[in-house]
Amino acid sequence: MRPGTAGTLKAAFLVFASLCAWYSGYLLAELIPAVPLSGTIYSIRSIGERPVLRAPAPKRQKCDHWTPCPTNSYAYRLLSGGGRDKYAKICFEDEMLIGEKTANVARGIYIAIVNYMTGKVIATQLFDMYEGDNSGPMARFIQSAPSQSLLFMVTQDEGSSRLKEDAKKAIEALGSKEIRNMRFRSSWVFLAAKGFELPAEIQREKINHSDSSRNRYSGWPAEIQIEGCIPKGPS
Repeated sequence: MRPGTAGTLKAAFLVFASLCAWYSGYLLAELIPAVPLSGTIYSIRSIGERPVLRAPAPKRQKCDHWTPCPTNSYAYRLLSGGGRDKYAKICFEDEMLIGEKTANVARGIYIAIVNYMTGKVIATQLFDMYEGDNSGPMARFIQSAPSQSLLFMVTQDEGSSRLKEDAKKAIEALGSKEIRNMRFRSSWVFLAAKGFELPAEIQREKINHSDSSRNRYSGWPAEIQIEGCIPKGPS
């Protein structure tokens, strides 16, 4: 083939290819709906900017339970103090009866009395068991709880030094198995019912003693807690 013929064929091929490309672009423009160029660029950019789908945060339950209590039951959580800065808490139906935010946390044994039938708080009281003669007043406070009452008890710091026989008997009468095992700075929580019986599966009491070889905090055992759901009585 002569050089002139080859050059002519190459030029013709380039022209044909250009025509094909132009026609293909024309067809695409006719088939695809018109979209502003700025919108197209934004769409391309947004592909990498779209948020990652995440599971919704779990719904908060009463007294910070992991799972909700059944209908017609009360939620409760008892937490003892731990060390100098971990404060005792009594939560009932998502109301903080005792706790740092209630400005009523100090040293001793806290007791809250709740009407079982209505769920209303009757009284809360702190009894210093390190200084003063507060064992007798605590015994009388416990005995004053009316029938059909729930009683919640937790320690903050120290709850045994001035705990005398009268208070021990009053707490023991409510079903405590650990009150006579209290030692210096023991962490202790107790749930009691007066005038009715709690279901057998409900955890009612827990204790943790100070042990220098195992203490989480210097001079104090770790805080302890019990929580659960108390079925409501018939209305």
